[in-house]
Amino acid sequence: MTAKIVVAGSFNMDLTSYMVRMPRPGETLSGERFVTGPGGKGSNQAVAAARLAADVTFVGRVGNDTFGDQAIALWTREAINTQYVIRDADASTGVAPIWVETTSGQNAIVVVLGANLALSREDVDAAAEAIARADLLVTQLEINLETAAYALRLARQSGVRTILNPAPAAPISQEMLLSADFITPNETELEVLSRASLDDLDAAARTLIRRDDQTVIVTLGEAGARIVTATDSQHVDGFRVQALDTTGAGDCFTGALAVALGEQQPLAEAVRFACAAAALCVTRHGTAPAMPTRDEVLALLARSATA
Repeated sequence: MTAKIVVAGSFNMDLTSYMVRMPRPGETLSGERFVTGPGGKGSNQAVAAARLAADVTFVGRVGNDTFGDQAIALWTREAINTQYVIRDADASTGVAPIWVETTSGQNAIVVVLGANLALSREDVDAAAEAIARADLLVTQLEINLETAAYALRLARQSGVRTILNPAPAAPISQEMLLSADFITPNETELEVLSRASLDDLDAAARTLIRRDDQTVIVTLGEAGARIVTATDSQHVDGFRVQALDTTGAGDCFTGALAVALGEQQPLAEAVRFACAAAALCVTRHGTAPAMPTRDEVLALLARSATA
């Protein structure tokens, strides 16, 4: 079956500098290279889902500028439905200057959200019919937080399952937590949101649970992921790869998870599928351009099964 995914989220143009190491405060370093490319957590998740053969609709805002034109062109190439994308006449398209350390693949990001923050409840209401037809709705914290919470609630009212990727970490309302069926933080985000020690990862994850039927899936990089419910937990192994650029890995995981769940894969298998997709993503430079295809993910899963 083809999963139907609606992503209510952000688009940012990534402005990426690659360097041997991160600069210290007040220090100027020479970078190795500079590239621009499409990013933003919502857009990355939508592209990831589309490349994994889902039917994807995007709900968001971009500016009436060159970066906005590039966003629309990207989604068109990836066969993502842009019927509910608004071109904002007043705000510019979001941008994300990114520093990538070439020796480790680690990154640091500054996000200027621009038009993303103008996404409104009315914009979500305009997409209500598409949301009601979806298997899952996905959102993040790079748009207006009240709008993100509203999108989650509207989806649940329509009987649609929801994924909240709580990134970048920010205070989350009780309403938002209550409306998320699946919550996908990484360890850093979980530490910020839970205000708890990660020495007991399960306990920290359970601080985000507000209903007995919710699931927190903590992404752990190459170590895989931890599935935590109110009463149980399970570790899912990751994949050892040579990481070139970890930017976008969490977005890839969330988009892939949405696809697998939309296809009714069992939860542990869905998380394993998402781990495989994220592992492939970090072996390439960039964010949206690094998202793997379905054939690539299935091949990696097949190789790991016979290893």
